[in-house]
Amino acid sequence: QVQLVESGGGLVQPGGSLRLSCAASGSIFRLGTMGWYRQAPGKQRELVATITSGGNTNYADSVKGRFTISRDNAMSTVDLQMSSLKPDDTAVYYCKAFITVLTIRLDSRDYWGQGTQVTVSS
Repeated sequence: QVQLVESGGGLVQPGGSLRLSCAASGSIFRLGTMGWYRQAPGKQRELVATITSGGNTNYADSVKGRFTISRDNAMSTVDLQMSSLKPDDTAVYYCKAFITVLTIRLDSRDYWGQGTQVTVSS
């Protein structure tokens, strides 16, 4: 069973920093693009950042220059380093990974983590 587990969320003051981590585990044949999404109360889930298996990154304009996404292919993890945090960054942050698993055949789809709460407040 494939599982994504996020960690690192918490309470931080405006201007502070936080590092989120996501670890993928299970019967993983291939781990493709990984990313972070967030959803604030009453709002749609939105893309924060993605990173391909080759290291190409993509960021939402709202976090560009403040957040950095990285991955460790050997450990099957993806991190999100967040700095200069603003109250508008408050949300549940979800990890997503495109994963190929081998059952009777190769199957590929997106997997989602359970989310980790990030709260930015004085």
